[in-house]
Amino acid sequence: MTRPRHRRSAFARIRGDRRGATIIEFAIVVPVLMVLLMGAFDLLHQIYAQSILDGALQKAARDSAIEGGAANAATFDQQVWAMVKIVAPDATYQASRKSYSTFQSIKPEEFVDKNADNICNNGENFTDINGNGTWDLDPGVTGQGGAEDVTQYTMTVTYPRLFPVARLMGWPSTMSIASTTLLKNQPYDSQKVQVSANGSCK
Repeated sequence: MTRPRHRRSAFARIRGDRRGATIIEFAIVVPVLMVLLMGAFDLLHQIYAQSILDGALQKAARDSAIEGGAANAATFDQQVWAMVKIVAPDATYQASRKSYSTFQSIKPEEFVDKNADNICNNGENFTDINGNGTWDLDPGVTGQGGAEDVTQYTMTVTYPRLFPVARLMGWPSTMSIASTTLLKNQPYDSQKVQVSANGSCK
């Protein structure tokens, strides 16, 4: 009659043994902790890459604003890209430049909205700032522009994320960051002022 007691006693000891509980808890917590850490590192990497892009773009914009800058636009783009590739080696980029005669002209062309529908149509008159004969939401002209023009320089960089955690969280596998700056070109020559004309929307 003593064997059942010993068997129950052994079961009781096993049931009350908590020495392996920490391992199980650790196995549950570690994956969550790893995902959080990789997400944090991914975010910090993005912030760092953004700061490098901002700084490199500012320098390239200043270099582009001097005489001859327009002819070397592709070279300046490559310099910005090279800086970003230090922290994102597989990065690709897209760069664009638009020029305006003044800072004040960086807005949609003004028009007389007779029917108050916020759309230039039905023969409504507008101020054709860039002289292309059509109403433009953005009257900027593609390119660096000339002396004393205002240039909007934008670059978008896309690179693969550092960690595969993006898939687990439903994020895309690549990250895109962008930077834009506005600078006035140096007065190395007389500004070619675009004479505004009157137009009418169809």
